[in-house]
Amino acid sequence: MKNEHPNLLFIMADDHATHAISAYDSRINQTPHLDRIADEGMRFDAAFCTNSICSPSRAAILTGTYNHVNGVTTLDTHLDNTLWTFPKSLQEAGYVTGLFGKWHLGHGPGHDPTGFDSWRVLPDQGDYHDPTFLEQDGTSSQRAGYVTDIITDDTLGFIQAHGSRPWAAFLHHKAPHRCWEPDDKHATMYDGIDIPEPITFGDDLVGRADVVRATKMRMMDLDPIRDLKSAVPEGLTLDEEISWRYQRYIKDYLRVVASIDDNVGRILDYLDESGLSDNTIVVYSSDQGFFLGDHGMFDKRLMYEESLSMPLLIKYPGVVVPGSVSDDIVVNVDFGPTFLDLMNVPIPEHVQGRSFQSILRGETTADWPQSMYYRYWMHHDEAHNTPAHYGVRTRTHKLICYYNDPLDQPGAHGPTDPVEWELFDLVADPYEIDNVIEDPAYVTVRSELEHELARLHEQVGDTAPPPPP
Repeated sequence: MKNEHPNLLFIMADDHATHAISAYDSRINQTPHLDRIADEGMRFDAAFCTNSICSPSRAAILTGTYNHVNGVTTLDTHLDNTLWTFPKSLQEAGYVTGLFGKWHLGHGPGHDPTGFDSWRVLPDQGDYHDPTFLEQDGTSSQRAGYVTDIITDDTLGFIQAHGSRPWAAFLHHKAPHRCWEPDDKHATMYDGIDIPEPITFGDDLVGRADVVRATKMRMMDLDPIRDLKSAVPEGLTLDEEISWRYQRYIKDYLRVVASIDDNVGRILDYLDESGLSDNTIVVYSSDQGFFLGDHGMFDKRLMYEESLSMPLLIKYPGVVVPGSVSDDIVVNVDFGPTFLDLMNVPIPEHVQGRSFQSILRGETTADWPQSMYYRYWMHHDEAHNTPAHYGVRTRTHKLICYYNDPLDQPGAHGPTDPVEWELFDLVADPYEIDNVIEDPAYVTVRSELEHELARLHEQVGDTAPPPPP
C-alpha cells in the first residue's frame, strides 16, 4: 500500500542533453548514477520542451501553462510570483517545500521564489566556483566550494531536517550551463582522449531556412578564452580548428556533467540509507536539450531534436516498473500536474498540462496526444541570432514555421525576415538533414501538419503569430 502523500525529489539540470546520459545510449560519456534512476524507473524517449530556453521552460514547468499564458516568453521576461505554481498547491496540501540552486525567473519584489518554505538560489546564472547565493531574508552570501556540490549539500540538509513529514525538494543545478567550468576532481577527465564527433557534425545546413544558416551557434562562434579557456593553436587548418574547438568544448561540458552524476549518486545513496527511497518520487530532467556539436552547433533554441528533447527519468517504487521505457509524447507543461496527481493533490482546472501518471503505471491511454506544440519567441537575440518560430512535432514528422517577427517581445530584435518553412520526415531522416518542404511527395503530409499546427495553436490559446492558412 503506497503512502497517500509521497515525497518528491525533483532534480533539474540546465542544458543537459539526453545524448549526454548513458541511459539514453550516449556515445560520449557514462552517467552511472543517473542510470540508476532509469534502471529503477521509467525513461521517457519523447519528452519535449515547449520553448527551448531556460526561463520560459522553467516557467512552463512551474505553472503548467504555455508561455503566452504565464508571460515568460524570453530571457528578458520574469515570472510574476503571484501566479499559481504547483509547489504552492503542495504547500497548501501540507508539504514542506524547498528550492535550492538555479531560479532564473527574476529577483526582488514580485519575482523572488514563492511556494517554497525554504529557498536559496543563484542570482541569474550564478558562478561555478565560490558562488554567491541569494537568501530568503533578502541578503546574499558567497560560499566556498563548487556550485554542484553546494546545491546538493543544501538539498540534503533540507531533506534531513524535514524527513519526518511529507516534503518536496527542488534541486536545480546550474550545470552544465555555459561556460562549463569543471571542479578539480574532474578537471583532467578525458585528457588524452578524443571524444567522438556527432554524426551530423559536418552538416553545412544546405537546404535549411536562411535564418537557421545565419544563427551564431557554430563551433567558430565559441569564444576561445571564455568558452574554451585557451588561445587557438597556430597553424591549424579551418577543419582542424573546428575539431579542436569541439574537443575543448565537449570535454568541459562532460566534466561538469560528471559532477552532476556524482552528486545524484550522493543523494540517491542518502535516500536508500535513510529508508526514504520507497516513498519518494525521484525525477531527473533538464530545462531543455542542447546541441553537442550536432549540426555543427552548440546551445539550443531551435526546434531540432537535440534542442527540443528533454531528458526525463522518473522512479517511484511500487508504481513505476523498473527499467521501463515510454515513447509517448509528454511536454514540460505536463510535469506539474503529473507530480500533483502522483502526490494526491488536486490539479486546478486552468492548468494546460495533463498528468501522465497512467503512462508511469504502464497503462494505455487511448486519447493521449500524438503531437506537441512549440514556440520560440526571442527573435534575433543578440548572442545567437536565432529566429522566432513555431511548429508541430508528431511521432513521425516535424513542421517548423520561421515566422521571423520580434512582435515587440523583450529581448527580441528586428529586422522582420520573410517567413520560411522546414519539414522533416523523422522516420526516413531522424537526423533532420533533408528539408522536404518543397518535395511534391510530401504535399499531403505538409497540408496535414499545417492543419495540426493550426489546431494546436487554437487549443493552447495562442494568438500571435496567426496560424498557417
